Amino acid sequence: MAQLTVSSPAKINLHLEVLGQRSDGFHELAMVMQTIDLADTLRFKTTADGQIQLECSRPDLPTDASNLVVRAGELLRARSGFPELGAHIQLDKRIPIGAGLAGGSSNGAAALLGLNRLWGLGFEAPELTAMAAELGSDMPFCMAGGTQLCFGRGELLEPVLPAAADTLAVLLIKQPEAHVSTPWAYGRSRELRGDFYLSEEQEFAQRRDALRQNPLLAQLAEGRCPPRLRNDLQQLVEPEVESVRGALALLAQLSNGSQTANPQLSSPLTVAMSGSGPSCFALFADLGQATAAHGLLANALETAGFEAWCCSFNPVGVSLI
Repeated sequence: MAQLTVSSPAKINLHLEVLGQRSDGFHELAMVMQTIDLADTLRFKTTADGQIQLECSRPDLPTDASNLVVRAGELLRARSGFPELGAHIQLDKRIPIGAGLAGGSSNGAAALLGLNRLWGLGFEAPELTAMAAELGSDMPFCMAGGTQLCFGRGELLEPVLPAAADTLAVLLIKQPEAHVSTPWAYGRSRELRGDFYLSEEQEFAQRRDALRQNPLLAQLAEGRCPPRLRNDLQQLVEPEVESVRGALALLAQLSNGSQTANPQLSSPLTVAMSGSGPSCFALFADLGQATAAHGLLANALETAGFEAWCCSFNPVGVSLI
């Protein structure tokens, strides 16, 4: 196969709980992550020069070995034992950069999937997932997609298969120039909440079990919007990042007055930050309601300088087109 195309979708966090600090320096997490249909596209072509070359539609995104796409290609090639393999990769970005939506991790996962097929290497899904875990904490989830419980540093997955979750949708907003450093956010967690961190594996296991029994999962399965989503990092980021405060305040206007303006909008409306931010979202029962909410907020979003996307839940991760 001389060329192929892969879809590389974003994710949001429906639950993010920081449990404690691990001996390897990472944080122990308990999360529910969800793929959405806001996606980048990667196009792969074989080359005869033994190089992995990346081009991107966003000139501000590095295309050297610091990019997870290139790093994933180099790791895959090294594991294959064929150093002569080469590829040209065109990355068309739609997922905003540095947004807490795992765009870079998703692109890296897409590179593993695409190059494995392009080069005819035959690695199975568990082998690709193991390579993904070496490269980034979110990358195994981006390989699998859908609705997943994510434990450890995020790489330990347990699939959740709700019957109606694929009808849910979000209105996602972000200011183009806003960025939040993930290391900074976790550093603030350690500074401000470190005294309350759990430290024993038994304690971590109890919190994992609690999440498995969380009513959130049943509500998602029934296609209902939970009244509240937990994100431990939001509590730390919101007071210090103006764009996050602004985004959450704008979305909160929907729950305060949406039913008067449009009785079809769901209530209560769930509003949260994704990951370490700065993207924030409102959760709706279906895409039509998300689109209606966008219409109600369109002028306010434009005035405040926010970009917006109406996105459905996506049942899969990176995938061949």
